[in-house]
Amino acid sequence: MATTSKTTSSDEGDRSHESGADTGESSAKKAPAKGAAKKSGSAPRASAPRRRSGAAQVARSAAQQLLELTGKQAEGVTGLSRSDDGWTVQVEVVEVRRIPDTTDVLALYEVSVDEDGELESYRRLRRYARGSAREDG
Repeated sequence: MATTSKTTSSDEGDRSHESGADTGESSAKKAPAKGAAKKSGSAPRASAPRRRSGAAQVARSAAQQLLELTGKQAEGVTGLSRSDDGWTVQVEVVEVRRIPDTTDVLALYEVSVDEDGELESYRRLRRYARGSAREDG
């Protein structure tokens, strides 16, 4: 009889395992969970276009980031243009302060920023005395 009771308990365990794994009820419970995961995984906001920074905000940000990197105060933004992947900003800075201030040495920097206004690169284009009149060209 000991053999019979082992077989019976083993058979009951197999039946309970089979009934829990293969019933339509457990499949029905899994289907909504998968559908819910798909909905939360594909948020419509991810495909929505990003809000672009305005020109004035980009110019201020570029001048501020240039100051942080070079330690030189911006006199003003002299150029701004949109590119495919961001902005190009021309910033005039005081390189050397002198007395009188009409003899200060200024520099023109070209700053490239991405779509979010984060600095990607900068370079000095030229240096000149504040009082000098020079035509670009």
